[in-house]
Amino acid sequence: MRPLLPAVLAVLALPAQAQELRFSPAATEACLAAGGTDCAGRAADACMADNPGGSSTHGMGFCLENERIWWDDRLNATYKALTSLHNRQDKAATAAGETTANRQAALRDMQRAWIGWRDATCAYAAAQWGGGTGAGPAALSCLLQETARQAQSLETRLEEAETR
Repeated sequence: MRPLLPAVLAVLALPAQAQELRFSPAATEACLAAGGTDCAGRAADACMADNPGGSSTHGMGFCLENERIWWDDRLNATYKALTSLHNRQDKAATAAGETTANRQAALRDMQRAWIGWRDATCAYAAAQWGGGTGAGPAALSCLLQETARQAQSLETRLEEAETR
């Protein structure tokens, strides 16, 4: 994520006004609980709308980054659960004498490749702003959206793997 670091850090260097902003994941959680599939960004949008200064560059950065962190926590918890499940499945398959693909290693390799893809994709989104102040929010919005997509993809894979 090094190419994005300057743009993201510029957005997160919050002045006193933006430090008073508050974030709640409630809008995204409510969307997911209702069975929504396009829920990423709902909490960030509510944060920007509900906070004075939420629509400033710094406010957008605060709101987008907080929801990105929420999705990242969800992604990491699911990845950990999926890794544990695949380790158990791989051990059981080996004990049964099966020659199978190593699920856990394949998951790890896929996730590492996804991180590189996500970072390059979001660096491209930021580059569209030519170094302007919109680059930081563009990068954060992209990181939020891609992290949410990956979290939901891994959640689906976990549900499927648990039923096998």
